[in-house]
Amino acid sequence: MSGVVGWIDFRRDLGDQLGVLRSMTRTMAHRGPDTEDVWIGGNAALGHRGLATGRPDDVRPARITLGGDTVHVAHTGEVYNGDELRRDVQAAGGALRGGSTAEALLQAYLLWGTDFVERVNGAFALAVWDGRTRRLHLGRDRVGVKPLYHHPYDGGVLFASEPKGILANPLFRPRLELSALPVVLQPRLARPGETPLKDLYEVEPAHVVTYTASGVTRRRYWQLVSEPHHDTFEESARTVRELLDDTVRRQLATGVPLGAMLSGGVDSTSVAALAASALRKDDPDRRLATFCVEFESDPAHFVATELRPDLDAPYAAEAAAFLGTEHTTLTASVQDLLDVVPATRRARDLPGWGQFDASMYLIFQQIRAECPVALTGEAADEVFGGYPYFFKPEALAVDRFPWLFDGPKLSRYLVPDLLAELDPEEDERARYADVLARVPRLPGESPEDARIREVFFLGLAGPLSVILDRKERMSMAHGLDVRVPFCDHRLLQYVWNVPWEIKSRGGVKGLLKAAMADILPASTVNRRKSAYPHVQNPAYDRTLVQEATWIVNDDASPLKPLFDTGRTNGLIQQIAAGAVHGELPGGSNPAAILIQLVEMRRWMDEYQVSLP
Repeated sequence: MSGVVGWIDFRRDLGDQLGVLRSMTRTMAHRGPDTEDVWIGGNAALGHRGLATGRPDDVRPARITLGGDTVHVAHTGEVYNGDELRRDVQAAGGALRGGSTAEALLQAYLLWGTDFVERVNGAFALAVWDGRTRRLHLGRDRVGVKPLYHHPYDGGVLFASEPKGILANPLFRPRLELSALPVVLQPRLARPGETPLKDLYEVEPAHVVTYTASGVTRRRYWQLVSEPHHDTFEESARTVRELLDDTVRRQLATGVPLGAMLSGGVDSTSVAALAASALRKDDPDRRLATFCVEFESDPAHFVATELRPDLDAPYAAEAAAFLGTEHTTLTASVQDLLDVVPATRRARDLPGWGQFDASMYLIFQQIRAECPVALTGEAADEVFGGYPYFFKPEALAVDRFPWLFDGPKLSRYLVPDLLAELDPEEDERARYADVLARVPRLPGESPEDARIREVFFLGLAGPLSVILDRKERMSMAHGLDVRVPFCDHRLLQYVWNVPWEIKSRGGVKGLLKAAMADILPASTVNRRKSAYPHVQNPAYDRTLVQEATWIVNDDASPLKPLFDTGRTNGLIQQIAAGAVHGELPGGSNPAAILIQLVEMRRWMDEYQVSLP
């Protein structure tokens, strides 16, 4: 893992900007505590921080001077087919001297241009400055596991792995993008590349963005392909097992302790089982370290919901004993969560998810104390169809995002003029239509199968990106490299075309369970889907209500021009009195919708975000 930053100005030499470049680079220290590299050459200033989980040279940038011009490649994340890439480069006549991954990426670019990203299997973001053509190329992995932001300005561009790298440059002034306000209040509606800061964008997954003196272009280099699936249920399960096993093996870290998230559900336990087995084959004495989180108040306050029918800890302990892992359960209090919420916001540089970020921040902190690399079962629900709405005909029949609930939404409480301008309901419909227009269709598919395909694509385009972003920010805040085997593009492409009747045979994620059942405990195979843990302690809800009340009624609040004070106070009072009912995503209660209000205020204050 690592972090990149950069500044390209096509109109001036940046030789006198070393101080600014160092400031930008040091904002990435948490992502790369082991190495630092800064380089300025004419119009380009590039910085990099590295976290060495293997060969130190693998995380350092690579550059070469050709005819007096420098070609520079810096990357973050991991390349899982490095040996294959090196063989391809050598077979094509490329010169590899040190054998590092960074050098292989550089030589691959020299051989194939930006098409080289199509040869890379990994979770990565990369920047290529080609001094010969004065072009900057920014690329991102197929699913968007690793982030990369860019800010174009007249005559140049700033870029970084996280917004803080761009915020460290005085050229960027953080201003709220009003058109993205609905996304702040409902993050899973974000369009690819969109952020709530004006003129700050994220490189879209599976894209290469190219900047030149004359402008910017974007190119998609990979997308899902819809085609008929001819394998039987048994053949499909066997292929899923083979692909997931190969992916986990590719993503194992060598020479360092390895950890894994373990909830006792089929997703994380499948990954942990494959990893534990692979480690034992390489070294019979090497054991996988596994981790889960619970809350101090669970015995008194846990209430089963549709999305979270039971607690993780007992299932995780049973799975750990079955797999023979070294297992740790982190027990967090409400105060523990509240104490780290400011740190989670700084990890994002954007409004966060409150306790949903905080619990993950704490468990990753615990893992990092023992392991620099960990595996997670994230994304299996989106790939195999693990959410309740997949099994509800009434949810599938509604022409909208199927995960949206019918309760109150903060976007409905904006001041009248802004409410009329943004029209959140129409904005939601437009965003929904945008995603549907990108669904890869299969001619001749039945209406029912076509709708299921749409719903899978909606999940991959919305919730998955939010889940991956949370995982990335909370883990890298501690310099922890968390890898996501279910995001391997080969697995994703294969399962994409498996018909729903095969995916769901035997119930929720039936295909995945069939593929993995022989190496899982019965309790995991038989367990119902349970969402990531969240605290249900009324003390946390009271804290949210109190802070939201203060924010709405504070005349100095930057949110004052945005939210209707009277109507928002009414909503808060209803929530406090228990008069608002309904379950939010993750099985949380209505008070959770106040998180975005609180986070937005704190973020605007801390980052001095101005209104347009």
